[in-house]
Amino acid sequence: MSNVSVLIVDDAPFIRDLVKKALRSHFPGLQIEEAVNGRKAQQLLSRTGFDLILCDWEMPEMSGLELLQWFRTQPEQGSTPFVMVTSRGDKENVVEAIQAGVSDYIGKPFSNEQLIAKVKKALHRTGKLAQLQAPRPRPSAGAAIGSVASLTGGRQTGSPPAPAAAPASAPRAAQPAPPPDQDSGQRVRGQSQLRLAGGQFACVIKHLSLRDALVVVRRGERLPQVFESGVLDLEQDADRSVARINGYVHAVAALEAKMDCDWVKVTLKFVDQDPEKLDYLSRLIASGTAQAHYSPSA
Repeated sequence: MSNVSVLIVDDAPFIRDLVKKALRSHFPGLQIEEAVNGRKAQQLLSRTGFDLILCDWEMPEMSGLELLQWFRTQPEQGSTPFVMVTSRGDKENVVEAIQAGVSDYIGKPFSNEQLIAKVKKALHRTGKLAQLQAPRPRPSAGAAIGSVASLTGGRQTGSPPAPAAAPASAPRAAQPAPPPDQDSGQRVRGQSQLRLAGGQFACVIKHLSLRDALVVVRRGERLPQVFESGVLDLEQDADRSVARINGYVHAVAALEAKMDCDWVKVTLKFVDQDPEKLDYLSRLIASGTAQAHYSPSA
């Protein structure tokens, strides 16, 4: 068995599980450990060595950037690959991570293939990839492999092809705003953009809570898939500040009870446990005004 090891650091259990399943499906011999935040990871790294670190940026107690800065000061850790996995894609954040000694960067949303490519690149640089090149077992059609494909939105080698898209209909005329539905709960005014691997959609927030969000998107050839993970960027009108909340698609349903419905309701379940994000979310709900941009990830 390979002795190559990786540490996954993320405060969201859903994201850690997603990354673990993707890695295990491609590298059966890879030894995987996990930490729920930067502080726990620091404790692990103080007593155990790893060949690769995949770390989220925004976490309680100690952020990914703070962990990286500490890690690079440790003896003989200057060359260990440290890959930041985060929704912070702004240029200044990327520059800050590079200056701190990050090895590579995976922006959320990311596909299964993008994650594996980054891992291969990092391990190749240290000569560890060759230890993981044993013949890959042929994936079965079982639930475990299927769930990874569903979560990441990617294709698994040997898995059945995705169903063909429905024939394109005639060009649609400009659509009116989505009709109001009867769901109860705190409403948050604002518009959003739903970005998927195959395109993007105009989006309206209909309901927002500490646990989930209900958004409405216009129907298209590419729709969100159940268990597809992503990031909901919430922007407050008052000061234009933004919080990035990790989540996954819990449900997709037509807004109206008819086959030619032009609008689809998407329920996003949040997985973040960062107190600062939850506090920000609480203030957005209380204010009743927000704008959002949702980005599904693998």
